[in-house]
Amino acid sequence: MDVKVYTVNGAVAGSSSSIPDWLIRKRAAKGKGKRVSKEHVQGAIELIQGFEFPEASNRIKTTRDGHHAIATGTYKPQTRVWDLDELNLKFERHSDAENVDFIILSDDWTKIMHLQNDRTIELHTQGGFHYRTRIPRFGRSLAYHFPSCTALFSASGHEIYRLNLEQGRFLSPLVLQDDDIQGVNCIDINPAHHLLAFGVDGNGTVQFWDSRSRSSVGVLRVPTNRLLSHTVRSTMPGVDNTDTLSIGITALASRSDGLSYAIGTSTGHTLLYDIRSSRPFAIKDQGYGLPIRNLTWIEGGRLAGDGMVLSADKKVVKIWDRNSPSSNFVSITPANDLNHIHHVPGSGLFLTANEGIQMGTYYVPALGPAPRWASFLENVTEEMEDSTTKNVYEDFKFVERNELKTLGLDHLIGTPALKPYMHGYFLSLHLYDTARVIANPFAYAEHREKLVKERMEKMAETRIRAKKGSSVGTGTGVGGEEVKVNKALAERIERELEKEKKKEDRRKKRRDAKGGDDEDAMDVDVDADADEEKQTPSDLAKPTLLNDPRFKDLFLNPEFAVDETTREYALLHPSASGSKQKERGKTAVEEEEESERASSAGISEDESESESEGGDSDDSSDAGELNKFDPRVRPGQKNQRAHQAYTRTRQHNRQSNANVNFVPLVPHTETSTSARKMGDKTATFGQRRDVPARGSSHTMSPHTASKAGKGFEMSWVPSSTKDPSRDRGNRKDGHARKGVEVFGAGMERGGGDGERTAVLSESERTGRSQRRKGMRSGSKNVFRQLG
Repeated sequence: MDVKVYTVNGAVAGSSSSIPDWLIRKRAAKGKGKRVSKEHVQGAIELIQGFEFPEASNRIKTTRDGHHAIATGTYKPQTRVWDLDELNLKFERHSDAENVDFIILSDDWTKIMHLQNDRTIELHTQGGFHYRTRIPRFGRSLAYHFPSCTALFSASGHEIYRLNLEQGRFLSPLVLQDDDIQGVNCIDINPAHHLLAFGVDGNGTVQFWDSRSRSSVGVLRVPTNRLLSHTVRSTMPGVDNTDTLSIGITALASRSDGLSYAIGTSTGHTLLYDIRSSRPFAIKDQGYGLPIRNLTWIEGGRLAGDGMVLSADKKVVKIWDRNSPSSNFVSITPANDLNHIHHVPGSGLFLTANEGIQMGTYYVPALGPAPRWASFLENVTEEMEDSTTKNVYEDFKFVERNELKTLGLDHLIGTPALKPYMHGYFLSLHLYDTARVIANPFAYAEHREKLVKERMEKMAETRIRAKKGSSVGTGTGVGGEEVKVNKALAERIERELEKEKKKEDRRKKRRDAKGGDDEDAMDVDVDADADEEKQTPSDLAKPTLLNDPRFKDLFLNPEFAVDETTREYALLHPSASGSKQKERGKTAVEEEEESERASSAGISEDESESESEGGDSDDSSDAGELNKFDPRVRPGQKNQRAHQAYTRTRQHNRQSNANVNFVPLVPHTETSTSARKMGDKTATFGQRRDVPARGSSHTMSPHTASKAGKGFEMSWVPSSTKDPSRDRGNRKDGHARKGVEVFGAGMERGGGDGERTAVLSESERTGRSQRRKGMRSGSKNVFRQLG
């Protein structure tokens, strides 16, 4: 049965972890504003205005006339009274100590008795604080016996203190006689025959006393061994004594029929007893192993009927039928730890005090109607059924770091504008919309154009058209539709399919040729061949990305296009990204390697065919790498054909580089007279500088002074006239060449071959200031060829 539970005050049940803490603090700090008023109108219901405490609430009860609700809380310790007819706070009073429990002496809020945690008892009237007294021990609970005007206080000892409000004095306490009594946790007075029941802590017993004779009339012992066996508790050897594990009675509730009792234990169990029997007729386990805080009998429910029991610990509230304790009629999980829950008599409304700022109010229509002071609640809950739940994140947008960088907001990381959450950030929706418009002003136009295009394509699908092919070369290939994006991927897939198909054909030919020699084998395989002929090509086709409808958008939807310019793509496909780089001049080593690959291509094809014919295995790792001979795979053997191809390529490279003039690596000596010729292009600059110019009468006379193997010094005397023949920047006719700059002793910069002119850039004029990028500085193989 699906029972509806409506939260009409406080946080929604079970939503303690749905909203981040910073969002709650931010909204609480604002207090008043447009957002808060908007939530009140559109979102959750706040049945009672100001139904909260500054930090936490301890206890809550309603008066017997049903017009007021009284609660105690902290901090500062105080008591608040709400007028239920007006649905708002009536007044609040502060006290010196925190409240443990309280009872309402009158039918309204005017007379209240408080038990404080400093052993004091305070009496409050309509005018405020009236009287204060103390008890010998720290109190745990209190109750009021109306016929005798006697207030009963249970404490940490084995005594029950009595205060007679008519006489204004303490009476002799009730002394409980039993072993291992650590205290009395709760007191219950039966409304039918006024039998007193005391829940003892330490030995798991409930003692019943007659208020007239002030004597014990019976002791009820709960099955301690049975309850402790189901309790999960870790023990430490030598520290915890498992023989002395105790159980306590933490809650008591008597039914109005005078016969049934509900007893809650510190192990999280609820036991139902008939006062005429010592054995429980029902046992309910809360499941958390936490002490029971409240027990209440619910009578006269709409759908539940009579005999419903409410049991609550600090984690969960369960309402169940006394005849079937194994199943729950309804379960409520508060957003905060529960301290106390109160059922409004004759209705389906529950008020809770918890460890949170806001107090909770829950309405269960199946357990009863709404109270008289909230009769409109039933109509409101019907409207809540039709309305959708409000999203708490509607004012924020979750963005990842990449999207944040695209919007130009990555500089806000670490500021209050971005809230870190999981693998991204929460960003204000208004700021996100503004940044998106600035980053792409045509976003709306592009989105509108995309929608129009999709609608037009959808309309075009209904037209009659010729059946399209399935080849990528013609632009189609995905279920007869044109490949719009990722064409390179589709082509690669089809090439692989063609390759697989050729292998299958070759394998089938080998099987046919082999089967022709053996007629018996052919007879055996007749049935198998017949089955293969019956299969259609569609049955034999393997599912691929092209014919699988699940991956249809990969080749049709532009949103799934692969960006081959990203760094991630380059890392995953280094060879593909390298081929798309800007073409540059190849070095000698690269040309040599390329010629080696070209010469060995024919060999690799022959070897691959021989390997494929020799076996049927397609999983060999060497099948695709036969063009590269690896001596480690086949030690002791040589690839003679690859070696011959390498030798031919090397000789060809030497012949091609024969006309290249290189500066000799041999140092200049006086005996190398052939290098002193001016026409020798292989001569160094110093060798050419030593040769005097022809027909020159004005030369610079070098005076050399040797210094015993430590080099030599040179000096020149400049001539008084300029020698046109030594000016390499001029033409033979004496005119200066355009774009040529002359400096030093016969050195020039700029110019080119023939009559070509060039405009020098700044880097060419002043020299490089950065390291070369994408080019090799030299090849050692070239220098090796010189020897």
